[in-house]
Amino acid sequence: MAELNSELEKTYHRRFDTDLEYRAFIWKILVENFFARYVRPEDRVLDLGCGYGQFINQIVCSKRFAMDLNPASRSAVDANVVFLEQDCSALWPLPSSSLDVVFSSNFFEHLPTKDHLKRTLEEVHRCLRPGGLLIAMGPNAKYVPGAYWDFFDHHIALTELSMQEALEITGFQMVEVIGRFLPYTMVNAPKYPGIFLKLYLKLRFTWRWVGGQFLVVAAKR
Repeated sequence: MAELNSELEKTYHRRFDTDLEYRAFIWKILVENFFARYVRPEDRVLDLGCGYGQFINQIVCSKRFAMDLNPASRSAVDANVVFLEQDCSALWPLPSSSLDVVFSSNFFEHLPTKDHLKRTLEEVHRCLRPGGLLIAMGPNAKYVPGAYWDFFDHHIALTELSMQEALEITGFQMVEVIGRFLPYTMVNAPKYPGIFLKLYLKLRFTWRWVGGQFLVVAAKR
């Protein structure tokens, strides 16, 4: 496990460290102009595969949790975020029905097998209250078939429909399923002004041409 954690730290240091300020800027826009609609001020929220905490550091809620195997994530999340450094497919140290929202961005494709994904979704389901939400975003293998494998740590190819099926099998009902949401990646991509992203989020008809990531919002039955 220590070797895996060290490998994750090296991988994400190489991939993301030069863009941290810009990524935080983009996530502030995403949270304020889109994702905040799913989270109430009194909610308890967990960021699954939190990376450098760009989502969980920005969201406004009553209690914040973050989970990642990368030890560098601990120092990246805010001091009042409860950080859980662990395998997400193992038992979470949280009571059943103790969370209102679980958020995950560009994470599930990094899990080594579909069995790991299944066990992770079962833990999400256990820890969410009835009616609690899972918000999952990730690269859609249907629309970025070759580029999907440009990242060495991508293991599972997912689309919005395979994600929906996995969630329904686990006991979730769909709230929103979007095949094309955000562009595929910010890694080695142009840095556009924030106003462009704000306009893009409002003009949903443009997503069908530019979006390379799915967005699935599901509620615990």
